[in-house]
Amino acid sequence: MPGTNYFKPRGVPLTTLEEVNLTVDEFEAIRLADLEGLYQEESAKKMEISRQTFANIVNSAHKKVAEAIVKVKALRIEGGVYKMAEMRKFSCYDCKHEWDIPYGTGRPQKCPQCESKNIHRAQEDRSYARAGRGRGRCARHW
Repeated sequence: MPGTNYFKPRGVPLTTLEEVNLTVDEFEAIRLADLEGLYQEESAKKMEISRQTFANIVNSAHKKVAEAIVKVKALRIEGGVYKMAEMRKFSCYDCKHEWDIPYGTGRPQKCPQCESKNIHRAQEDRSYARAGRGRGRCARHW
């Protein structure tokens, strides 16, 4: 999930602001396209959806973010169609061992096979979220 789920203009009381809701899948689309700079085809693969569905999601997200900025509204991130992953995959860069650990158990300190500290999230497990909207492949992990 994002580090926070609420953004608002500085100096404007929240009680006076209208809200725009950005869904978690829209947040992930912006992260992949705008922050990571991935092309739509690659982003769609990471989210396990079609390129056209990704384009629709990211266009909707851009419109909502623009509305919040231009019309001085609060931006709330919640909802959408997504599924939290149950396991995280790690890889040892020294011995190439890969293993899964449950979310919520903290980051491992060393490889369980060779005890190296040169470990990282496995390449295929580095996307924060993938989303489904009832089209293409759905139900993505976080």
